[in-house]
Amino acid sequence: MKYLIVGLGNIGPEYADTRHNIGFMVLNELAKQEDAKFHNMRLAYYTEVSFKARTLCLIKPTTYMNLSGKAVSHWMNELKVPIENVLIVVDDIALPFGTLRLKPKGSAAGHNGLKDIEARLGHNDYARLRFGVGDNFPKGRQVDYVLSGFDDDELPALPELIDRSIEMVKSFATIGAELTMTRFNK
Repeated sequence: MKYLIVGLGNIGPEYADTRHNIGFMVLNELAKQEDAKFHNMRLAYYTEVSFKARTLCLIKPTTYMNLSGKAVSHWMNELKVPIENVLIVVDDIALPFGTLRLKPKGSAAGHNGLKDIEARLGHNDYARLRFGVGDNFPKGRQVDYVLSGFDDDELPALPELIDRSIEMVKSFATIGAELTMTRFNK
């Protein structure tokens, strides 16, 4: 059984460790733990890992954040993955730093990557793992905030939060969104 796991972010070294790239960071660590290597393919960096008789197809769109839907829709069609097996890993300023929430569907909440995915798919019935990055920015400075790195006091917690995100991705692929929410959402 195939699952499409999409980490949202922006390509380029200037974005590498920014809040907006937490989706890339989670998938990079998952691939590293499973000794998998990403390959630059159509509209995304792509790799596969096996977990409990499931194939997790990991993509990091190369389209930039606000065109993420193009990559998601291409890879869903290419791999014939049904919408219920799609999970988007995304940063969320509405959640305090360190909060992880899996939701089976929901609004884009102003996130340009999710807005584009919703526009391309024509609905918002896809699961997302929302990684809280906080909202510690002055009014009107949201873009600068999400495109900046994590604060020094946040960095020590990142590895554990990324590992927990990976556990949630694997849980989603084995027991589904609802049970994963019950188990992990606090």
